[in-house]
Amino acid sequence: MTLSALLLLCVGWAIAGGSPGPATLAISGTSMAHGRRAGLAIASGVLTGSAIWGIAAALGLSAVMMANSWVAEVLRYFGAGYLLFLAVKSLRSAVRPKSLEATARKNRLYLKGALIHLTNPKAILAWGSVFAIAVPVGASPAVIWEVYAAMISTSAIVFLGYAILFSNPAIARGYKRMRRWFEFTFAGLFGAASVKVFVG
Repeated sequence: MTLSALLLLCVGWAIAGGSPGPATLAISGTSMAHGRRAGLAIASGVLTGSAIWGIAAALGLSAVMMANSWVAEVLRYFGAGYLLFLAVKSLRSAVRPKSLEATARKNRLYLKGALIHLTNPKAILAWGSVFAIAVPVGASPAVIWEVYAAMISTSAIVFLGYAILFSNPAIARGYKRMRRWFEFTFAGLFGAASVKVFVG
């Protein structure tokens, strides 16, 4: 694969990964509410989930899931349920007095980020599509892992970049002034994402 083609693929991957969705929503919300370290923790979890799906797709699991649709269906329902849980959690945070807000723990945030990505069956299918487009039939394993390294590096820039951007003090101050409205919005968006995943 030529360098220009790989760079073009990275740009497309960055646009897709950075577009509004459960992962970017969780990273931005956590970064505004709890600061940069917390944002980087949940972003690292999302990145880990993406890395796992990427390896799984490289090993052919995406093709197995497409051939056995019930696996993807089970994962889809689990993912919809988890997003609904996050919606309820955001709603509770919106109505809870500020003084009662719990301090975010880094390990829990990391796990939350990983679960958001690992319960999204579309993630592994996206990886599978990338490999199908970028890796020619009969290519050596080195080519597959070259594409994988480029894509996961791009994901790292996007997800960690979200955490750094939204933990900016000015943005964080705006969040604190309008915390309830932000949390209500997050609840609605997580709920909408849950419905979208559930109905396929």
